[in-house]
Amino acid sequence: MIANTPAAPYYAVIFTSVRTDGDDGYNSMSDEMVELAEQEDGFLGIESARNEIGITVSYWQNLDAIKKWKANTRHLLAQKFGREKWYEKYKVRICIIERDYEF
Repeated sequence: MIANTPAAPYYAVIFTSVRTDGDDGYNSMSDEMVELAEQEDGFLGIESARNEIGITVSYWQNLDAIKKWKANTRHLLAQKFGREKWYEKYKVRICIIERDYEF
């Protein structure tokens, strides 16, 4: 699904990753992270796709909301597991959306 975001400006966190083999709890943690993020103040939506690389874009009202989400206790655990067992590598980019349009 394409996230239904508000009028710009708002922020995007782009998480690009290469996974390791196997699940080892990844899918259930991923689902839990989406559910938790949806409860955070300032969360606006999420889009995700995976082939050889995975790209997840989450949308946020402001930088403070992003910082709060990054510090969420359960999210910190997911980050730890990601580094230890789920990802070969990843990159996070944070940007401001100045304009959007749709068809």
